[in-house]
Amino acid sequence: MIVMDEVVLFNPGDSIGNFHDYNEAIQTAQIYRDRHLDSGHVLVVKSQKGEPSFDIFLAEQKLNETNIKASKKYTVSKEIN
Repeated sequence: MIVMDEVVLFNPGDSIGNFHDYNEAIQTAQIYRDRHLDSGHVLVVKSQKGEPSFDIFLAEQKLNETNIKASKKYTVSKEIN
């Protein structure tokens, strides 16, 4: 289980979508999850730099510290099961 406000690493190129509106990101993540039930958990994450920006990733795409070169830090905003 992922705790909200947890800092996670993802490759930005793996993002399912990028949004400036949090509610739009949540709605899109829920639609994606409903259409891809075999994909696992879907996460809405917030970029830690610059303007508020929300991305959608599959939880299984989370990187560990060894993959840090191709990654960017995000804060988990919502997990959709």
